[in-house]
Amino acid sequence: MTRIALALFAALFLAACTADGSRAVEPIPGSITYGGQPRTKLTKAPIGSTFEHTFNDRYGRPVVETYRIQPDRSLLLIHRYTRIEYF
Repeated sequence: MTRIALALFAALFLAACTADGSRAVEPIPGSITYGGQPRTKLTKAPIGSTFEHTFNDRYGRPVVETYRIQPDRSLLLIHRYTRIEYF
């Protein structure tokens, strides 16, 4: 009975994981892709390259987002963190 419960728990745990092991980062106000993809495309940047975008959130805290350029030249938001500044 314990093995069945353990196997069931393991199956549920694995089912909760996404295919690449990460969760999608959703854009927030201030993100480049908030409200959709930008109208202009980055045509000179290599596909797969990444860049950072920094802006302040609604509380005035600096937010840093990392984007990856997709093969169709759209932007994929892959990481976000908020800097904590001590005064």
